[in-house]
Amino acid sequence: MKKWIALLTAGALALSLAACGTPAGSGTSSAAASSETASEVSSEAASETASEAAPAEKPTEDRSGAPISLPDEIDSIAVMAPSIAETVVDLGCGDLITAIDTQTEAYALEGVPAGLPAFDMQAPDTEALAALEPDVVFVSGVSVIEGENMFQPLVDMGVCIVSIPTSSSIAAVEEDITFLAACLDRAEEGQQIVSDMQAEIDAIAAIGETVTDRKTVYFEISAAPYCYSFGEGVFLNEMIDLIGAENVLAGQEGWLSVEEESVVSANPDVILTNVNYIEDPVGEILARPGWEGVTAVQNGGVYTIDNKNSSLPNENIVQALKEMAKAVYPDLYEGV
Repeated sequence: MKKWIALLTAGALALSLAACGTPAGSGTSSAAASSETASEVSSEAASETASEAAPAEKPTEDRSGAPISLPDEIDSIAVMAPSIAETVVDLGCGDLITAIDTQTEAYALEGVPAGLPAFDMQAPDTEALAALEPDVVFVSGVSVIEGENMFQPLVDMGVCIVSIPTSSSIAAVEEDITFLAACLDRAEEGQQIVSDMQAEIDAIAAIGETVTDRKTVYFEISAAPYCYSFGEGVFLNEMIDLIGAENVLAGQEGWLSVEEESVVSANPDVILTNVNYIEDPVGEILARPGWEGVTAVQNGGVYTIDNKNSSLPNENIVQALKEMAKAVYPDLYEGV
């Protein structure tokens, strides 16, 4: 379509110039001038169209800012984080995955080939992974411990290691998706994923903005006696805000170890949990000694949120966002 618009514009410009004529004594006829101008504009339009059709250049830095040199053709991918694996699958490249991490294996993610070699993302067998000769290895921030990248030996071997540190905001998650898509020559697919994701987020945010009496929420990601949650600067906190609620720990920063007394004192209206390593996390909270006076416990306002969708920073956080919205405000978000 852009090509035809450009050519039509060139034609219209040529006709306009022909009608204006050429000043006397220029030594060039009106028809010749029009022909030359039309030819120049058409050539520019063709050049612009060719430029648009050319594949986008691949990134030269990963999401950590480290320089990378991606191969022209990527036929073999090692993915060392389940969040990245899901996006690779959603981009249509699941069949290119030839090695995964043990967490991806544990999640048994749909679209990831079964029976692949699995590596510990924090203590990988780099020699065994190198022997698989992957074209690229995608790693997350989990693989950087005390500033040391556990995959550095592979970098030293000349293997293309691409780091995508764990993102702390929804906008950064969307940038991760766009970045991965660019790496894999799937820019159009990546843009579609982000557009669909943002449309759903916007719809929920529009409802959230109508809330005048905001409920307070405590989101637990590790159960007692080692309660763990988060404050500001975490995408889950942003999601609580989007649905029209308030995180009781919003005055603090990042991922947090939580004292039970502080939650009881905050007296949340709703408690959400994505704990998946005990049989009945909701029942455990409802029966937790000393919590019987908490509003959420008294009213039975304790709900589970899917662990995978709320833990992995990728496009599927939208599914967790919907669950959170319906749990906190079931009437408002009934049709979401």
